[in-house]
Amino acid sequence: MVQLSLNLSKYRLRLHLVRRRKSSDDLPLMPSLEDIKKARKGSKISRFFRHVFEHRSVKKLLGANLAMGIILSSFLPIKTIDTTAPDSAVIQENIAPLTTERKIQTPVKEFMISQGFSFFHPGVDLAGNLGEPVYPIMGGVIEAVDHSRYGYGNAIIIGHGNEITSLYAHLSEIEVAEGQYVTTIIEVGKMGATGHATGPHVHLEVRQNGIPMNPWAIVPMP
Repeated sequence: MVQLSLNLSKYRLRLHLVRRRKSSDDLPLMPSLEDIKKARKGSKISRFFRHVFEHRSVKKLLGANLAMGIILSSFLPIKTIDTTAPDSAVIQENIAPLTTERKIQTPVKEFMISQGFSFFHPGVDLAGNLGEPVYPIMGGVIEAVDHSRYGYGNAIIIGHGNEITSLYAHLSEIEVAEGQYVTTIIEVGKMGATGHATGPHVHLEVRQNGIPMNPWAIVPMP
């Protein structure tokens, strides 16, 4: 310390010059090994790291990284946990039906055409095994059910809309009722030989506005 005094007429000016201590900002980033060895307090390792992290350059670097981390974290989505949800979730699996409905089909799957459509025969005869399942050619509503020993025998008529109907005759069994809505996957009866028939078959008629038409005009040919 250096002291200077200056006497004036009314005042005395005293100046004290004190040497400024070296701060951590004036020191090099990496301390010398000699300074570390001369240290009396604390371990050598702790003084080394304290010197590094107290340096101005390191403080600026850590401060900038901390500020950048805060800014970036504000843009990240925050995930919340629903505490009201049950511990286990029930997963429902939608299973598609194995059987799908067809728009137009033949009434029986396996058959042989024993008689075709003509002026004297307003339909087609599909011969097969007794008891073979019979299905509608299209979806519709059962308009009539007839049990008879003559003519068509056991027969049903289905209305499909647009003035189109279909008739299934000579059935051994009828499995639907009048007014019932049926689809192409619903069995309406079984193949038989009731009424005027010489063997098991299904007599199929398709009518539009009450006039018979060739069934193969709308039913896919086998």
